[in-house]
Amino acid sequence: MKIKLILLFVLAGFSVKTYAQTGFPFDNEIRDFKHRDSLSFPKSDGILFIGSSSIRKWDDLEKRFADKNIIKRGVGGCELSQLVKYYTPYILFPYHPAKIFIYAGENDIAAGEKADSVLTNMKALWTMLNSQLPDAKIYFLSIKPSPSRIALLPEMLKANEMIKAYLQDKPNTLYIDVSTPIYKPGTTEPDASLFQQDMLHLNPTGYDKWQAVLQQYVD
Repeated sequence: MKIKLILLFVLAGFSVKTYAQTGFPFDNEIRDFKHRDSLSFPKSDGILFIGSSSIRKWDDLEKRFADKNIIKRGVGGCELSQLVKYYTPYILFPYHPAKIFIYAGENDIAAGEKADSVLTNMKALWTMLNSQLPDAKIYFLSIKPSPSRIALLPEMLKANEMIKAYLQDKPNTLYIDVSTPIYKPGTTEPDASLFQQDMLHLNPTGYDKWQAVLQQYVD
């Protein structure tokens, strides 16, 4: 009987671990953030940058705003839907930030989602933020045009317009256009010189363009 019980607990533990790995996207990155938090928890009323790898790969983000309490929580190739379903209790709400800059939605569309689906998840996320952090200022960064995903640009532009319209009358909330600054001058096409070799993530010059737009809101 004891052997059966021991086997049952072992199998149950294995099942939970397996589910966590397959059912919780980028769980290793979330665990890493929580480990860092356990060593030095960010001060409240900070400025949180959260979203996908365009935040995670912004390597000098904290240095660019060195006089501010920046909390960078970019997660792999995460989708806006995953922020809603998984991440807010772990790497958003606990920090009680004064400002939240969100970059997400690009990977949703790359995974086959349509603009209306992205909007639905933005609505859900905004409702959660407004309920849990009613005094926080929320900034949604527009979905950027990436050369490697140029075929998806029409759907991304549609999502941007729908989200912009939805957020325009929301309190403490602003839609920020970070797409236009990385277009080729006089066009509506992304400037490849502002991207890394993968033609998906910005290079330092590309982040210069973003910083120029975001500086006033960070300040």
